[in-house]
Amino acid sequence: MKKSIVIVDDHVLIAKALEGIISNFNEFEVIYVAENGKDLIQKFEEGNTIPDIILLDISMPIMDGFETAAWLTKNHPGIKIMALSMQGDDTSVIKMIKCGAKGYLLKNTHPKDLETALSRLNTDGFFYPEWASKIIFSNLTKDQEAEVVIKISEREKEFLKYTVTELSYKEIADRMCCSPRTVESYRDQLCEKLDLKTRVGLAVFAIKNGFAN
Repeated sequence: MKKSIVIVDDHVLIAKALEGIISNFNEFEVIYVAENGKDLIQKFEEGNTIPDIILLDISMPIMDGFETAAWLTKNHPGIKIMALSMQGDDTSVIKMIKCGAKGYLLKNTHPKDLETALSRLNTDGFFYPEWASKIIFSNLTKDQEAEVVIKISEREKEFLKYTVTELSYKEIADRMCCSPRTVESYRDQLCEKLDLKTRVGLAVFAIKNGFAN
């Protein structure tokens, strides 16, 4: 069964063009399009299917990509958000990640690269091209890393190792021989120490600091 996608973009021609491109992908299908975050919420309230993935523009009227991503993360955390924007600046990338985006692409991305990104997002839980990864890494300050590493316990380090895998929290709990609630406590404690909000952020930190080896 194909993974369902909703496109949220106020530029109708771009949204329709994306829909046409994705219709040629084997693993994915666009089920509908929304013009902004408010329109998306209304469609959800009207009973439209909740998608697996949302391709989300940033610059939109009424309710922009940042607000929409934050709302989705709070109300529908199971949806994977891929930002698809013309904005590739540091501030936009970091802010979207903090709002819950699991991936980030520019609108000039080649269709083949879009398909690859969606596949990786679906299987790995996140996808960032090299240019976006550099922005993420450069925004993890050395002072923050030095302070936090001292406070990370061995069990938290073990948990960090698993954040970069495809394992669910329940499966991680099985590997660590503890309860899912304990794993969630490791996640919450680390998010508080690192000032992060998502598993993607934890995974990036784990890779950056050598805990994913």
